[in-house]
Amino acid sequence: MTSTIPRYKAIEDFLLERIHSGVYPVNHQIPAEEQLARDFAVSRMTANKAIRDLVQKGYLTRQAGLGTFVTDRKAESSLHEVLNIASEVRARGHEYSNDIIRCEALAADDEVALRLGLRLGGEVFHSILVHRENGVPIQLEDRFVNPRWVPHYLHSDFSKQTPNEVLVASCPISDVEHVVEAVLVDTQVAGWLEIDRTAPCLSVIRRTWSDEHLVSYARLIHPGDRYKLRSTLNRRR
Repeated sequence: MTSTIPRYKAIEDFLLERIHSGVYPVNHQIPAEEQLARDFAVSRMTANKAIRDLVQKGYLTRQAGLGTFVTDRKAESSLHEVLNIASEVRARGHEYSNDIIRCEALAADDEVALRLGLRLGGEVFHSILVHRENGVPIQLEDRFVNPRWVPHYLHSDFSKQTPNEVLVASCPISDVEHVVEAVLVDTQVAGWLEIDRTAPCLSVIRRTWSDEHLVSYARLIHPGDRYKLRSTLNRRR
């Protein structure tokens, strides 16, 4: 027994094929509901459902009085919050996974000692993970943690909990500092992120405190064509 594809799904598939192939690039205006209804011999309500579903999935955006346009579906994080990247990915309806590259104790060098407020040569916990969305690397997390505040950090199972989840469970975050810049990466990092060395990336230096305790210093590298950062400022009189 064969099943018939719902007509609205046929419209969705048509639009997605053109979005993924680049025929409809970012900011391209798609055909109007009336046009899609005529082309697929369906009601306007059916065409509306197809468009509405793709809007909800983040592929399209409606602009009042102008029409419906293809959106930039790069992964997105807020600069004002420290969110769990696994939760962000799953909230977009996508699959999260990671590669655990390193998990070790080190002697703090000049930079790490300065960033974490430790003495030079003091013990520091270090982890490197690559976070993936639908199998595609979207972030390299190179993190240093003060062992005093999270003594069990190296024994955590990062395949089940991200470093962020481990830290928040031990030391609720009270303050965060972000420094953002555009960078090019070395061959090793490019290999981990599965990008060309010439591809521009976003670097975020993040330090987090729990009350007065400086807990963690992380270098987060994002491929520029796969990620974006968002900042919102609300001014009230």
